[in-house]
Amino acid sequence: MTRLACALAMMGGLLTPGIPVFAAEEAKDGPTYTSRDAADEDYQFQGEYRGWQRSLSSPRSSQSVAIQVVANGQGEFQAAKYYDGLPGGGWQPPSRFLLKGTRSGHIVRLTGGQYDCEIEGSQLRVVDGDGQVTGVLERVERISSTMGAKPPQGAIVLFDGTGVQHWKGGKLSAEGDLQQGTETNATFADFRLHAEFMLPYKPLARGQNRGNSGFYLLGRYEVQVLDSFGLEGIENECGSLYRTKRPDMNLCLPPLQWQSYDIDFTNAQFDSSGKKTRNMQISIWHNGVPIHSAASIPNKTGAGQPEGPDPRSIKLQEHANPVVFRNIWLIDKTQPGSESIPWLKLPLSGAPTPID
Repeated sequence: MTRLACALAMMGGLLTPGIPVFAAEEAKDGPTYTSRDAADEDYQFQGEYRGWQRSLSSPRSSQSVAIQVVANGQGEFQAAKYYDGLPGGGWQPPSRFLLKGTRSGHIVRLTGGQYDCEIEGSQLRVVDGDGQVTGVLERVERISSTMGAKPPQGAIVLFDGTGVQHWKGGKLSAEGDLQQGTETNATFADFRLHAEFMLPYKPLARGQNRGNSGFYLLGRYEVQVLDSFGLEGIENECGSLYRTKRPDMNLCLPPLQWQSYDIDFTNAQFDSSGKKTRNMQISIWHNGVPIHSAASIPNKTGAGQPEGPDPRSIKLQEHANPVVFRNIWLIDKTQPGSESIPWLKLPLSGAPTPID
C-alpha cells in the first residue's frame, strides 16, 4: 500500500476487522495488525508473565519474578526480566535484565544472564545452567485501574463512541473507535483529562515507527503515545513529555491491549506584558500509575506550537499509524464550580501502584 493510500485508508475509516493494515513502507516496517485475530504466530507469546523463581544463592527459597516478552517479528524476541513484580506492580528501578530468543514451532527459548527461559502455551519456565526448571511464570493481562472510568457530572464528554461531533474531521475505525489525526473543536487551558488508547501490533517496526501517535495538549506539549512495551522508557517513548522528560517508570502495556492516560494539566502563565511567570505543570498517570508528578515543563515539546496564554485544542497526532481512542472526557478547571467536580482517586508519586 502506498503512503497516500495508507493515510487515506486510516483517515477515511476504511479499516476492516481482522485484516492487517500495512504500513506505508512495507519493506521497512512490515505488517501492521489492528486485531488479535489477524496477528501473526509470534503474538501469542508476546506479553507479561509473572510467577516465582528459586534463589541462586539460597535454592530452598524463592522470590517473585516477572518478565515482559516482546515480539520482534519473524520468530525473534527480546525480553526484560524484573524481580519483585512487573513495572507498576512491585518492581523498582533500575534493576532490569535483558534476554533474547527465537521461536521454534510452539516454543520460544530465551537466553541471557544466569538463567534461560522457555515459553510454551501460557507458561514461561526459568531454567538454570543444568537444564533444571527453577521457576514458573504464568501469562497475565493487566488492566488499568482507571479503565472504563465514567465521567462525573459536570465533565465534558469528548468521545463516548456515539459520534465525532467534538472533533475536527474526526473518523471512526470499523470497530467504532476514534482514529488518530484529529483535534477538539473546543479549546482549553487548564483541565483534567481521561482517555483510553490502543496501539497496533507492528512486530518488524522499530523506534518511532512502532505505533506512533500522541496527545498534543494545546498543540504545544506532546504526551507521547508509542509501542514502548518492554523497553527502558526514555524521552521519546510512551509516557514521555516528548524529548523533554522521560516517565518515572515505563508503564506501557503490550500492543492490542487498551491503555489509559489520566492527565492533570495547568497551562503556563504570563503577565500583561507577555512575559512567562510560571512554567506549564503536568501530572500523568499511565494505566493508573503515576509517571509524572507536578512536572514543570519549561518550553514547548518537539514540533509543538510556541507557548502562550491562549487556550487551544487537544490534538491526537497523525503519524501514519492506526492508533485508536475511546472514553475521552475532561474537567475544565477554568469553569466556575469545577473544583467541586470529583476527580478520579489516583495514587500520588511514590504511593503503592494499583495496576494488577
